Amino acid sequence: MTFDQYAAAVPFYDLWHEDGHVPEVREKLPPLVRGDVLEIGAGTGLITELIAAATEGEIFALEPSLGMRSVLLSRLAGRPDLLGRVTVLPYGALDVDLDEPVDMVVMIAVLYAIEDRAKLWETLARQLVPGGRLVFNYTERPMPTPSEPARMAAYQVGRHTYEIWGRTHAVEGERVSASFTYRIRHGDAVISEDVVESVTYRPSAATVRAELTAAGFAPDEAPEGLQAWRLAK
Repeated sequence: MTFDQYAAAVPFYDLWHEDGHVPEVREKLPPLVRGDVLEIGAGTGLITELIAAATEGEIFALEPSLGMRSVLLSRLAGRPDLLGRVTVLPYGALDVDLDEPVDMVVMIAVLYAIEDRAKLWETLARQLVPGGRLVFNYTERPMPTPSEPARMAAYQVGRHTYEIWGRTHAVEGERVSASFTYRIRHGDAVISEDVVESVTYRPSAATVRAELTAAGFAPDEAPEGLQAWRLAK
């Protein structure tokens, strides 16, 4: 069994994402969804349920984290209408190899986590039918700078406060090293605290565009905050 580096974040995941990108994705993604879908980085299933509501096709929900995947499967257990058409894949984006290609790949809050994007685009292209669509969220922002720890969010759950703290350690090119502290307080007392080291990659819009074009994709229309690309070959 491999170490699940995301396990500490699981109790905070839905709180943080519902307060972040999920409401916007919930508004903008459904009109783009068609047919059978491969979801890269399904997390706890927030976007999986959204995709399922937008298509009657088969869904392949890929999630390497055991902790995240456990919540996703628990979510599906309460949805008997989805158990027959959502397959949960327990591995990473670079390892996916479906039995048949799908009409669409959805990748939300995943791009920054992938270092080998050339292999990513090549792998995803193999999963798509000709003319299939790749959709992911992306907004070009200034690169962060090294910083002291700062509280990013806090949520009250009963008598406990769930806090997320972040700190940027180093920036080298598009590589960003950071750490996140997941802390639970009962009043002034800290009853749980975990620190997760993180490395992300922040490519420019021009870099992403060049990579996708080289991988055989052509740009398609998408609302602000999302990018859509068609497999052109």
